[in-house]
Amino acid sequence: MNTAPDRSSVAEPRFRDALRGLPGRVWIISLGILVNQVGNFLPVFIVLYLTERGYSAGAAGLVLGASGVGKVLGNAVGGSLADRIGRRWTIVLSAVTTTALTAVVPSLGPLPLIVVVVGLIGVTSQIYRPAASAVLVDSVSTNQQRLAAFGVFRFAMNLGSALGGVIGGVLASTSYTELFLGNAAACLLFGVVVGLLLRDAPGPRAGQDDAHARADKAVGYRRALADRALVRFLLMTVFAEFVYVQSTVALPLHVDAVGLGERDFGLLIGLNGLLVLILELPLTGLVARFRPEYVLAVGNLLIGAGLALTGLMTTMGLLAATVLLWTFGEMISTSVAQAYLGSLAPPRLVGRYQGLYGVAYTTGTGAGPLVGGAVYAIGPWALWTLVGAAGLVAAQLCLPRRRPAAAVAEPES
Repeated sequence: MNTAPDRSSVAEPRFRDALRGLPGRVWIISLGILVNQVGNFLPVFIVLYLTERGYSAGAAGLVLGASGVGKVLGNAVGGSLADRIGRRWTIVLSAVTTTALTAVVPSLGPLPLIVVVVGLIGVTSQIYRPAASAVLVDSVSTNQQRLAAFGVFRFAMNLGSALGGVIGGVLASTSYTELFLGNAAACLLFGVVVGLLLRDAPGPRAGQDDAHARADKAVGYRRALADRALVRFLLMTVFAEFVYVQSTVALPLHVDAVGLGERDFGLLIGLNGLLVLILELPLTGLVARFRPEYVLAVGNLLIGAGLALTGLMTTMGLLAATVLLWTFGEMISTSVAQAYLGSLAPPRLVGRYQGLYGVAYTTGTGAGPLVGGAVYAIGPWALWTLVGAAGLVAAQLCLPRRRPAAAVAEPES
């Protein structure tokens, strides 16, 4: 008789208990990301900095394009480094190199040099991301703990972004040199926090699964991309981020088109930020009991519907209602998506899985302004229709694939 315990019969801790029981490594990396986000000024203020120095909107767009390409590359590089040299040193490398590059931005003169340096910052500033997410995956063992860990991480990131926007605005009003030096200091402090406090999770003991480890290193991303569930998730991410980024591309265009102003757009985005900061973690706990694929599908449907309906709204109250709709979708699905990805990854490929997620994420957010702007120029109705359709595709890609009946039928003996 087999007396081994059945893993499926062991009840997972409730979300609240999982939150309380998170290991110290989760809180350390969340503290680090809070510090980093508070000082993450360059992506927000680089366009204003360039235009104030007399560069054209086209030149600013070129710099942003270089940064976007760099971010895609940075996630791919960071995923590989996280699996090869460890999470801790990958994050430290990212923080130190970003510190050095950001500190020299105020002294740069010619536009080509600015394009190169900001493009490199795009690479180095993203290298840490797959490693940071891999730290969370390494630190927990159950789905509830994984979801709690990413919920805390997201809360720290959102809080840091909110504080950073206020602090950055104050610094930019006095000196852009202080702004970028403050960014560099925050990056360096992030690296110090991780370098001094974080320790990588222990790997396999010597001689344990050496053949599998060598195979994983040999094929790298090729092995990860052989996972059909991962590829489906990555495609979903591209469509989902294309849809979501229209909140910063198409929404302000529509606000202007219906006769509202910058203040109104700021209030709508502020409503989104406030709701996410206050409600996302509790809502994550509420949806933790449901199958993640269905939570992701509902979340993408709400985001797509909320943003697609924007095109029909002409008053501030109605626009606020659409913001509530797509923000609710964002809150229930973002942490779930990251935790679900963590459940897909084999232990030795966690960094690469997270790196590919970063590539898909930055591809979607990078393509969104380009495609969205071009389609909006054809006609606003065309963009809102495309947004709704892309939201449906993203939702469909979340759903588990049905296996053919022949594949699940028991063979006759």
